[in-house]
Amino acid sequence: MKAMILAAGRGERMRPLTDHTPKPLLQVGQHALIEWHLLKLAAAGITDIVINVAWLGERIQAHLQDGSRYGVSIRYSPEANALETAGGIKNALPLLGDEPFLIINGDVYTDWTPQLNSTIAASLTTQQVLAHVYLVDNPPHHPQGDFYYCPNSTLLLEAPPSVSSQAYTYSGIGYYHPEFFHSVEQGSAAPLGPLLREHIHHQQISACLHTGQWVDVGTPERLQALNQQLGENS
Repeated sequence: MKAMILAAGRGERMRPLTDHTPKPLLQVGQHALIEWHLLKLAAAGITDIVINVAWLGERIQAHLQDGSRYGVSIRYSPEANALETAGGIKNALPLLGDEPFLIINGDVYTDWTPQLNSTIAASLTTQQVLAHVYLVDNPPHHPQGDFYYCPNSTLLLEAPPSVSSQAYTYSGIGYYHPEFFHSVEQGSAAPLGPLLREHIHHQQISACLHTGQWVDVGTPERLQALNQQLGENS
């Protein structure tokens, strides 16, 4: 299985830290943010990695190089201008191939591991479901959540059909079949949210909850709090 780490964003909310350092290379504890993902992927046996780059992408490539020191093989998908999430994935499909692959946002820190989830990716080739995504409890900065989900269900929901469903936040982690991105025009900028909602409407997305640690490292304050937490736990 291949994995793609999304690392092309400008990181506007993280300025001024990202004026000269791409967000995936910001230090989180002992490693740069993106290095945590590489190490976990390697531990899970997922060693064929694609990383899209745009803002200060040359610094990411210079730092990570071919990935061999992390136990992985990295190929880069450069974007002259950031193509947003869905556009960036579409642009990288020639490197990702025809089989389901794992997507991870480069700006999250989590204890989620792919080690026990390879069967989920395999199931995407035999079902009508085109993606399996991980949801988390809504963080304080995003209390409204992204999607409705019923924990005793498997599919993401368009709207809450009962009191047992509630809104959760998309973690930035999911398994996707290449067909999921069929409607995205090659080379165009396209966000992932509308595409997720389109496939939710057609009941083509399964989901589950991740109840462990997850942080959207989106501001200097969150980065500082995370580093303080990791320092206290070390």
